[in-house]
Amino acid sequence: MEKLVIEGGKPLSGNVRIHGAKNAALPILAACTMAEGVHRIGNVPDLLDIHVMLDILRALGCKAELKDDVVSLETSSAHSSHIPEELMRQMRSSIFLMGPLLSRFGHVQVYQPGGCAIGERKIDLHLKGLQALGAKIEESGNTIKCSVDRLRGTDITLDFPSVGATENIMMAAALAEGVTTISNAAREPEIQDLQNFLNAMGAKMIGAGTDTITIEGVERLTPRAYRVIPDRIVTGTLMVAAAATRGSVTLENVCPAHLTSVIHVLKRAGVQIVASDDIIHVSNSSRPRAVERIVTSPHPSFPTDLQAQLMVLLALADGISVVKETVFEGRFKHVDELSRMGADVRVDLNSAFIRGVPRLYGATVEATDLRAGAALVIAGLAAAGTTIVEQIHHIDRGYDQIEIMFGRLGAKIERFSPVRQLKVP
Repeated sequence: MEKLVIEGGKPLSGNVRIHGAKNAALPILAACTMAEGVHRIGNVPDLLDIHVMLDILRALGCKAELKDDVVSLETSSAHSSHIPEELMRQMRSSIFLMGPLLSRFGHVQVYQPGGCAIGERKIDLHLKGLQALGAKIEESGNTIKCSVDRLRGTDITLDFPSVGATENIMMAAALAEGVTTISNAAREPEIQDLQNFLNAMGAKMIGAGTDTITIEGVERLTPRAYRVIPDRIVTGTLMVAAAATRGSVTLENVCPAHLTSVIHVLKRAGVQIVASDDIIHVSNSSRPRAVERIVTSPHPSFPTDLQAQLMVLLALADGISVVKETVFEGRFKHVDELSRMGADVRVDLNSAFIRGVPRLYGATVEATDLRAGAALVIAGLAAAGTTIVEQIHHIDRGYDQIEIMFGRLGAKIERFSPVRQLKVP
């Protein structure tokens, strides 16, 4: 397995352009199957999860290619609605294809999806939503079969504002007969991006970004060229990295409105942030302040996908901070790894109590999931000495060549394959 080797202790400095949002691109690529023809989706990041999705689309009969940051997708040749189990195991987001394939073919066969081990993430809300639209669902072991003669609009109230379930229902309802209302819908920017894309193809839906989305079903959708929004989690990761290394960084191709809660928390920690249009400048020249309490929660609250990264900054802060995780119960796996680097963190149920230390120290650590891996990279950049981050395939799921991205900001970070010998600190 490849590893990242980081020489820490150097402030990040310079400009970097943020790539497109993985969590917006994946459902948009799934939605393309609903409209036969040629699609061109721009600002798509070159990530492991994107390639898995393209492999799934090819297995369904589509022709798919990613060149530069544009996906060219021919969906007219799609002939199957059976997603291969080995591909579903690799990525949870493959579940997004249930709604689109059900609306196009009237049947779909999937398996329990894979992804990061960050806690229980049931797909019950997806299945209940499709069932409410008229789908018949059969579960046998790990296999899930859905079928329907015609999807029909209805009122659906989600028990939890699940992003994936909201998006799956939106896509299925776009071609359903009648009107569908989703109450307690997720409000994330990626939901809004999916609505914008579906409407560009001819769908009729309003309300994305609020807790109620209304969809009036249409007979057909037509392919349209589209550009995916910037990745707010990558943006937030770089913002935290700039602050933790006491650097000065300008981020381009961003949407500050998507990061209001993150900006608020970083400012409470004493970080200087200036945002305008599609640019955010982040600088920090002194030890950050502790933040008394941060609670992760669905958008627009502080995102769970930035909790691990923020913890690195708080581990270096002056004072005691408390982080409460309310979304995924398994999202503190990075704590043990940060402790190897000198962090002082105590976990009690779903809360982490972080006593800031003056310095972190390089060590060999393991990325247990995507965002934990990003946090360990930040820790390595801020630490004294050499850090080796292992199991970086997790990081590649959400960051396009993270070593090049940080290298543009002056970081000393390299990717090594197993054939090269490493000096372990």
